[in-house]
Amino acid sequence: MIEMFTDGACRGNPGPGGWGVVMLDGDAAHEISGSEALTTNNRMELMAAIEGLRQVNPGTVVSVHTDSQYVKNGIQSWVSNWKANGWRTASKQPVKNKDLWLQLDALSRDREVQWHWVKGHSGHPQNERADALANRAIDQMIG
Repeated sequence: MIEMFTDGACRGNPGPGGWGVVMLDGDAAHEISGSEALTTNNRMELMAAIEGLRQVNPGTVVSVHTDSQYVKNGIQSWVSNWKANGWRTASKQPVKNKDLWLQLDALSRDREVQWHWVKGHSGHPQNERADALANRAIDQMIG
């Protein structure tokens, strides 16, 4: 099983944003990150999960740890209702970030994903590292 820790960050909302992922596979550790010039925190949280899952072969068991209730609740509960309602929320509004939810949903169906919520900025080492990667990606982008 692969343990994955994801985080997104944004300076301003919208503003420059970054995402970071720490992956642990036995004794091996792998880190990835990226950034966007104009985005939101929720989009960066989603991108961290998406880009992390893209690194994992279909069929793999993955334990994803996120400090985003938006990501965890969205993929575990809300997506099925959104799909049934034509990508509309319960209040009949279009789902925000539909493009990313479609990607995350597809990636999640092709892998055995277990979703876990961790409290952000609580000293959890891998979550703190994912946050640092996300912020470093912003720093590198804005110079």
